[in-house]
Amino acid sequence: MTDDLICIGAIAGAFGVSGEVRLKSFCSTPTDIASYGPLLSEDGSREFHISLTRPVAGGLGARIRGVSTKEQADALRGTSLYVPRNRLPGLPDDEFYHADLIGLLAHDTGGVALGKVTAVYNHGAGDILEISPAGHKSALLLPFTAAIVPNVDLAAGRIVVDLPEESD
Repeated sequence: MTDDLICIGAIAGAFGVSGEVRLKSFCSTPTDIASYGPLLSEDGSREFHISLTRPVAGGLGARIRGVSTKEQADALRGTSLYVPRNRLPGLPDDEFYHADLIGLLAHDTGGVALGKVTAVYNHGAGDILEISPAGHKSALLLPFTAAIVPNVDLAAGRIVVDLPEESD
């Protein structure tokens, strides 16, 4: 994947029997996924022209140009959908695209290296950073809040993490 493509959704599978798909949108406003023009495959080789049909359990119903059967829709299950970064809106200083956080080096408030951000999760209660260890036995999972991550420096490629106190 090139650095200028940002994942904004995925095809979760067929919905119904006439080629409609269920989309998972990673946009802050889920329906915005259809407003960024044709979406691309991870390598940029395929275009997906999306039109939303309705909200469905676990996502959005959508039609994709050229997909008219359940089998065609099922074949797209698991396909991640990307958009060139230049089509996305700019963000305020305190907001970040997940793709920009992945790969940043994490240091504690004393400057000790903790590891690297390897994933960002959101299961509905806010973003969680996964930090691969540098001297820890397992990955750290930390809430991405201003209290826990008081400093994000994209230009320097690092974040500062104020680790919570360990309880006995």
